[in-house]
Amino acid sequence: MIMHKNSCKIPQCSEDFAMAIRDTLDFFNGKWKLPILSTLMRDSKRFSEIEKIIPKISPRMLSKELRDLELNRMIKRQVYDTIPATVEYEITDYGKSMDTVLFAMYKWGINHRKKIKEK
Repeated sequence: MIMHKNSCKIPQCSEDFAMAIRDTLDFFNGKWKLPILSTLMRDSKRFSEIEKIIPKISPRMLSKELRDLELNRMIKRQVYDTIPATVEYEITDYGKSMDTVLFAMYKWGINHRKKIKEK
């Protein structure tokens, strides 16, 4: 039986599905955006606090990733009128929509680590 390109009826077969996955991977490229988002899920944090939670990230990379996350409306940067100025980063409602994805990745990662260590 020959299967025609458009004969698959489940969403995973569609070109839109593949493009949505590609868009997601393109946005979350690299290893820092998801850890940054996860640190902001509970409450807002200053730059130095994020640096301490993610110790291997360079200040330059953290700054770049925070800008990218802000441009993509995942976080917002709040500047307070203090001397010196206080800057905090907090997750937006849109960014909070990643909560279920992050939790699913966390659960999968825990199970994957157990599976690999079973050898």
